Amino acid sequence: MTERKKPRRTAERILEVTLALFNRFGEPNVSTTLISAELGISPGNLYYHYPAKDELVNTLFDRHAQALTELMPAAAGVENVEDAWLFLHMLFEATWEYRFLYRDLNDLLSKNRRLETQFQVLLRERERAMHDLLSGLSRAKVLHITPAEAATTATALTVLITYWLSFEYVRDPRHALEPEQAATALARGAVHGLSLLAPFLEPASRAHLNGLASAYLA
Repeated sequence: MTERKKPRRTAERILEVTLALFNRFGEPNVSTTLISAELGISPGNLYYHYPAKDELVNTLFDRHAQALTELMPAAAGVENVEDAWLFLHMLFEATWEYRFLYRDLNDLLSKNRRLETQFQVLLRERERAMHDLLSGLSRAKVLHITPAEAATTATALTVLITYWLSFEYVRDPRHALEPEQAATALARGAVHGLSLLAPFLEPASRAHLNGLASAYLA
């Protein structure tokens, strides 16, 4: 006799459904009424777990930030173009999972003070990870870059990663952030991120990067 699975806790189900709705329609277009209707629960039940919509946003952001915090130390171990490609792709995957944050980022920050301050922390951690990535490639003699160039390149990488999905959305609002577009959007983002390193790569690594880019964007 198989053991019956325990029902998922309501709070967890609320987060899962909210994330799916936010990602599909954008946070400003999803009301708590829609969330409760999608779950088949009363608004009162939803409010019991999350008394305000901002609490849903903040909890989802905390999960995203935690995932990135666990991932970003891997930047220090990057030693070649393949490593850099994998690391950037993983960053974009983590971003894609919570893409509503980036699609509506400026709007969310303007009305949520906690999110505003916490996102600044995340941004600094992301930029530090980009510095670590460049340092690792430099130590491995794959990259030849001055400290000043590294500082501007790390910032440029941070900007690109943070706003890439917003760019994709503006290019094609009806389709760009749909699940079937994930592979294309993430590959393009990683390729454009690595292209910022191309001027500083030693010739063999630059050729390898061009080969990767051609394969993934074909």
